Amino acid sequence: MATRNTKDRATSASAEAEAADRNTAEAPGRAAGDHGPEDDLVSTRHTLTVKRRKLAYTATTGRLVLREEVHTDGAFDGHLPKAEVFLTAYTLDGADPTQRPVTFAFNGGPGSASVWLHLGLLGPRRVLSGDVGELVPPPYGLADNPETLLVHSDLVFIDPVSTGYSRAVTGGKPDAYHGFQGDIESIAEIIRLWTSRNGRWLSPKFLAGESYGTLRAAALAEHLQSRYGLYPNGIMLISAVLDYITNDFNEGNDLPYPLHVPTYAAIAHHHGRHGDRPLADVLAEAEEFAIGDYPWALARGHRLTARERSATVARLAALTGLSEDYVDRVNLRIEHIRFFTELLRDRRQVVGRLDGRFVGWDPDAGREHFAADPSLSALTGAYTAAFNHYVRAELNYHNDLPYEVITRRVRPWSFREFEGAHVTVADKLAAAMRANPHLKVHVSSGYHDGATPYFATEHTLAHLAIPEVLRDNIETAYYPAGHMMYVHEPSRLRQSADLAGFVRANTNR
Repeated sequence: MATRNTKDRATSASAEAEAADRNTAEAPGRAAGDHGPEDDLVSTRHTLTVKRRKLAYTATTGRLVLREEVHTDGAFDGHLPKAEVFLTAYTLDGADPTQRPVTFAFNGGPGSASVWLHLGLLGPRRVLSGDVGELVPPPYGLADNPETLLVHSDLVFIDPVSTGYSRAVTGGKPDAYHGFQGDIESIAEIIRLWTSRNGRWLSPKFLAGESYGTLRAAALAEHLQSRYGLYPNGIMLISAVLDYITNDFNEGNDLPYPLHVPTYAAIAHHHGRHGDRPLADVLAEAEEFAIGDYPWALARGHRLTARERSATVARLAALTGLSEDYVDRVNLRIEHIRFFTELLRDRRQVVGRLDGRFVGWDPDAGREHFAADPSLSALTGAYTAAFNHYVRAELNYHNDLPYEVITRRVRPWSFREFEGAHVTVADKLAAAMRANPHLKVHVSSGYHDGATPYFATEHTLAHLAIPEVLRDNIETAYYPAGHMMYVHEPSRLRQSADLAGFVRANTNR
């Protein structure tokens, strides 16, 4: 069991005093006695028993002041406070920092805090949420996580500006961080700052991102290398989306339709639309269709003969569990939200986008867009309650701000760097791998994830502009669950082992 509320007040107070001194020194023009925002980190000590071995670790949580170099007319104005970024760091007591790996983790959204990876998969404590058909009712609970990645790596969970407890400074505007480049630069600066302050430049380093966090992680790897010379050992991409064109259901872009078919087939299989066929057989057929006859049929357009069209309709309907009439009426193109609302329409149910194993009821059973994603609705309460209790009762951090698990305050999210082009970081990931041939990449995908379909990820990886010798640097893992595959207990256990093996294999020590 973890030991809670054991406070290291002396260490924390000393660190805060040093931070205050630095803040004062680095803010030219500040009035005497006006220290401005300061780090409010709190440290607590804990133990965790893993296979009869007791691990002692320190948790440090709170907000770091994010400062930016400001120049006016070519003159340096100093490092001025712009935001306060919330993080939780776990470090193993007594470990050699030059030998001990550290993993920087974050979720996606944009607009999501890191609570999902923190309490769902990687951290030393985990939420008890339950799964499809056996969800835990409020007020939920917490348990030790002996499968935590902390056994193999120190952990730093980062909440981007406006998520979690992260905010712009008083009087400041957060808009600069609500976009692709500002987000990358701010997270990179937090990583650099934590690495420097904790003497971890010689530690093996890993990045772990989920969903939009995978797009962030790929771009971060390139930015950390090119801007700071900080070269990661590995990147863990969980429910990856690296190229938005694979998910962009716009007229004229036929690419997403075939890439979603294997996921549609997996979800249909879960809901009984493939009888007693093994999932592996269904997926093999769907993948073959998705790279062969189906894209060929879409490319033919009106040149497709009536017989060819009829055969395509029948095959697509059989794989997806939809009626032939529906497939014909949507002109062979099944948009993902329409699929989630159509598959179980005869039961007056919708299936989840994040996890197609979940079902829900919509107030209007005739429309094509659901009121809410039932998979997100099923899990948000448990993670929110667990974190709000944990951060106060066990980590001893107190803040009256609402902890923003998922917020829309970051929208509209700016992609101005991609004006006139689609959003992709495949080029940045490839550049990072070419510059750092030791960089290894782990990709985790859920078969029932309708937000970041696994076959779309495979498509992007297959087109990375890297030499053949670097393709072995990429490993993939698949789980019979959704976007947060770790809510499925067998998948959580296997994924924890997979990530632990990846870190161990790539620490180069």
